[in-house]
Amino acid sequence: MNTLRAAALYFAATFAAGFVLGTLRVLLIAPRWGEVAAVLLELPIMLGIAWLVCGLTLRRFGISATNHRDIGMGAMAFLFLMAAEFALGILAFGRTPADSLAAYATAAGALGLAGQLVFAALPVVRSRWQRFRPQ
Repeated sequence: MNTLRAAALYFAATFAAGFVLGTLRVLLIAPRWGEVAAVLLELPIMLGIAWLVCGLTLRRFGISATNHRDIGMGAMAFLFLMAAEFALGILAFGRTPADSLAAYATAAGALGLAGQLVFAALPVVRSRWQRFRPQ
């Protein structure tokens, strides 16, 4: 249950930041610079936020490489993220699930998906990094 709560917190905090940055990307940056440039600008900021949130979440819930719950945390957070992305696409933008999947075939969509996969991997990367870094 602790892993589920950790995944939910990691997802929710990162998604909230992504919602704000995504709104700015869509409304302000993409119309001026294009969708790919906008995603390239947003992606490192989002991954930096995810790195920080991930570290705080791992510590708060005692998730580490030694108990292997880091893998579950990343996988569940990714599932939450994908469900939220699809729900947002359907409810806010009127997309069908097929439209949402097709968006990943674009350059901007592929970059976004790559960022989401890094988001999913961060709990594993971060927990192992914390385990082996000098104190």
